[in-house]
Amino acid sequence: ILGGQRAISVRRLIGYAFGAGRTTIDIREPTYGVSHQSTFRMCSTAIDCSAYPCARKDDSIVDDYHGQKICDPYRYMENPDGDETKEFVDKLNSISAPFIEKSAHREDCRKRLTELWNYEKFTVTSKRGAHYYYKHNTGLQNQYVTYQTDAVGTKGKVFFDPNTLSEDGTTFLRSGSFTKDGTLYAYGLSEKGSDWMTIKFKTSSGADLEDEIPGAKFSGISWTGDNSGVFYSRYPHHKGATEGTSAEKHEWHSLYYHKMGTRAEEDVLVYKREDNPDMMVDGSVTDDGRFLIISAARGCDPYNMLYYYDLRAVNNKITGPIEAVPLFDTLEAKYEYIDHDDDKMIIRTNKGAPMFKIQTMSLKEGRSSLTDLIPENPKANLEWACPLIGGRLVVGYIEDVKAALYMHEQSSGKLLYQIPLDIGTVSGFYADKEENELFLAFESFLVPMIEYRMDFAGVPIEKMPEMKEIRRVQINGMEKEAFKVEQVFYPSKDGTKIPMYIISNANMQRNGENPVILNGYGGFNVADMPYFSVSRLLFVRHFGGVYACANLRGGSEYGEAWHEAGMKQNKQNVFDDFISAGEYLVAEKITKPAKLTIHGGSNGGLLVGACSQQRPDLFGCAINRVGVLDMLRFHKFTIGGAWVPEYGCADVKEDFDNIIKFSPLHNVEIPEGGQWPATLLMTADHDDRVVPSHTLKYIATLYEKAKAHGKQTNPIMARVEVKAGHGAGKPTSKIIAEQVDLYAFIQRVVGLKWIP
Repeated sequence: ILGGQRAISVRRLIGYAFGAGRTTIDIREPTYGVSHQSTFRMCSTAIDCSAYPCARKDDSIVDDYHGQKICDPYRYMENPDGDETKEFVDKLNSISAPFIEKSAHREDCRKRLTELWNYEKFTVTSKRGAHYYYKHNTGLQNQYVTYQTDAVGTKGKVFFDPNTLSEDGTTFLRSGSFTKDGTLYAYGLSEKGSDWMTIKFKTSSGADLEDEIPGAKFSGISWTGDNSGVFYSRYPHHKGATEGTSAEKHEWHSLYYHKMGTRAEEDVLVYKREDNPDMMVDGSVTDDGRFLIISAARGCDPYNMLYYYDLRAVNNKITGPIEAVPLFDTLEAKYEYIDHDDDKMIIRTNKGAPMFKIQTMSLKEGRSSLTDLIPENPKANLEWACPLIGGRLVVGYIEDVKAALYMHEQSSGKLLYQIPLDIGTVSGFYADKEENELFLAFESFLVPMIEYRMDFAGVPIEKMPEMKEIRRVQINGMEKEAFKVEQVFYPSKDGTKIPMYIISNANMQRNGENPVILNGYGGFNVADMPYFSVSRLLFVRHFGGVYACANLRGGSEYGEAWHEAGMKQNKQNVFDDFISAGEYLVAEKITKPAKLTIHGGSNGGLLVGACSQQRPDLFGCAINRVGVLDMLRFHKFTIGGAWVPEYGCADVKEDFDNIIKFSPLHNVEIPEGGQWPATLLMTADHDDRVVPSHTLKYIATLYEKAKAHGKQTNPIMARVEVKAGHGAGKPTSKIIAEQVDLYAFIQRVVGLKWIP
């Protein structure tokens, strides 16, 4: 979220594979329910299951999990480059493509979505040295273009255009970092959706430098204060760094230093954990260039350790592994560096504060000197903080799933004022404590983007300067007055109140006939905030649909307790929350099961898979995008080991006993006398985060069960995209094509009607 001098944490890079008060109070109202004896839903387009391809089974592959034998007959599909795997992918696409192409309104949808997508898009402005920078997309460009300008609000000139790097637009800018004085720029490029990144360099005048670092992954880029080099993270000696498609397990993530003017092979290992191969390391240099701050965590573990190293004391000379000084060296809480004043650190933490607080700590006195600067607010999750000029500290909260900004005095923690925002999300933010300007970008379900600028020059600390609107993006034909956004709180199975946003046409009728897409994620401490999506509004406007976003446990909407209530042994809570959302939408006569589609990606794909199995009678359609579906072996591939703190590991008996209950691959059973919901699985052949074998093994099992069942007529299909990855950096052309096919599938199975 921070567009300024902040480094994105490793957990946030991965967990995405991947807000008044706690709501886990006792609720006395009955849970909304749809009888499990309801008639199973058959969609309007029947498919003869004999048409599905049969994948070869190898029943000799059997694993022993704590005395329980588990057969894995499609394990050969774990090799994405195997001939049988490629042949199966071709067969899957040969079934799904014609089915999708026969949608009566596919071309209407494609034409209209392309028209709607063709609007100007901007990122938040930042200032680097003498210049301002922002990213811009004219509308249908595959990738955003970075512009450099000397005056806010003027177009300026092109600084970096990734669209020139590949014909199909699949080379994208994953990361970027300027030196403090703005004279040098380091940037990371990725190909075809891969998480692997090559770091390159250029000057602020646009001249390319010869330095190049291949093979970085899940990495920030941070300059030393004297511009002599950068810190970055990578996996040593991993085949994927050079081959690109390897599913080999990732281990020993480490921090490295590259000195400018040298070859990448000479880069220095700075910090590596020797105690756990799944530990992940992130390093960033403080704004004044004095300290290197190192964070180490077990993958996506909500807890981390924090260390520092005085770069000034060694004159920025890095020649080998460093002796980092611990700030917090036990995995007991989350710790995040915010700023320092001489030898006093400012830290954001959830230690004893599930909704987070900000503390100060003297480097000389250590943890005994920890003092609350901004105490925990039990009704709002403190998500981030950033120092500003003049001793100010801006603090971002989530309050009942909407963003809130407050200005504090950094020395005392005193609240100065609230920065007013509508219901929505701060999608971009830039500030620097040596600059007078603050820039923030706001968006919501109905507002694409508004950018504000605040100038603190000459303004007393207790006064709020004018929030000057410098940019507002609007889309013709999608005026906000035509829509309605409602937030409801519905009871889950255990009575916990779960927030959900419902986006509909302003005149939506509660007659039980509205087609609904219910979206969920529920994991990795990621909040599903109100953000703008033109494709969602197309579904509402042109298909007469309703889009519902359930804020399930497992996210960060209400702090760490909310997250922990949806992880590991508590994962079933997430599925219950999602099922209860569907029951609410039916009970409130917003829709009926035959017209209710569930949708989720990555961890949300696990959600869709589990709920399809647990309540097939409740959902007419399921869209499962790059889902985590093989819960017994996810940790054996690429970055999957980082998810163990979230899911548990089948190698541990206690975890296995829990995981086996909901692992989608291992619980496929089409109900006798019933139907599996119409299902579209979506994955990519180059996904090196959630490897495609999750989807391939799952649909092979679904087809096996469908043929044995003999009466499954709801379509079950997979769309496997080539030359693509998990989703990051996907070119505009592929995003539109994927969304059109998604709606075309739903249109056929649910019976959507096009409204011009």
